[in-house]
Amino acid sequence: MIYQGFSGVYDRLMAHAPYDQWVEWIEKSLSAMKKEHIRILDLACGTGEISVRLAEKGYDVTGVDISGDMLAQAQQKAAGRQLPIRFFQQDMRDLSGHEQEFDAVVICCDSLNYLKDEKDVLDTFKNVFSLLKDDGLLLFDVHSVYKIDDVFPGSTYADQDEDVSVIWQSYEGEAVHSVIHDLTFFVENGGVYDRFDETHEQRTFETEEYTRLLKTAGFSVQQITADFSDRKPDADTERHFYTAKKAKTIV
Repeated sequence: MIYQGFSGVYDRLMAHAPYDQWVEWIEKSLSAMKKEHIRILDLACGTGEISVRLAEKGYDVTGVDISGDMLAQAQQKAAGRQLPIRFFQQDMRDLSGHEQEFDAVVICCDSLNYLKDEKDVLDTFKNVFSLLKDDGLLLFDVHSVYKIDDVFPGSTYADQDEDVSVIWQSYEGEAVHSVIHDLTFFVENGGVYDRFDETHEQRTFETEEYTRLLKTAGFSVQQITADFSDRKPDADTERHFYTAKKAKTIV
C-alpha cells in the first residue's frame, strides 16, 4: 500500500501523535551503546517527523519509505532545518543498495502492521539484520492482537480543521488479526471541497510469532514493553514495543 492523497494531509491529521515519546523510547533503548556517533535507519519514515527529531539530537539518520510523496514532505522538513538526512524510496522488504551498516534500525508508528503475512515480516527482519552492525538493535512497535481484534473493528473517528475534514472507519479484515481502515478526506480547494477516499489494511501477530520470526532472522529478543512504558504487555495493552539485538553469529 503506497500513501498517495494521504501524504498531503498526513501531518495535520497526525498533529497530536506522540512522536516525542517514540524518540524518547529510541534514545532510552540506545543509551547502553555508549557511542558518540550512532547511525540510525528510520524505516517507513513517512513525512520524517521522527527522522528530523533524531537528527536534531545529533544522530546520523537515514530515512526510507515506500511513498515518494511522503518522502517529498520529509525532504522539505530536513532541508528547512538544514539537517543532513539521507532519504531513499524503498520497500522495507527489499533494502538493497545501502553501502554502510547501521547501529540501529527503527520501525515506528505501527508501520510493520502494513505487512500482510509472516513472510513479509520475516523478509523485513532479514533485510534489517543484513544492514545492522554486530550487536546492532532493531526497535519497532506494533498494534496488539487485542487492539486489532477488539478495539478497531466498528470504531469511527472524525476530525475537522479549517480546510481538511476526515472520517475514519475501521472494520474486521478477512485475514486473522487484521483490520480495514476506510478513510474519507474533504480538502478545501478554492471554496469547494475535493473528496479523497483511501483504504488501509493492517495486520498483526501474536507475540510468540514475532519472537519466532525475529529468532529465525538471527535476532535475540531483548525486551518487549507496553504502551510507551517499561511494564510488560498484558491483555489490555494496545501497542507492543520490541527491542531485538543482532547476534554476532547465526547458529
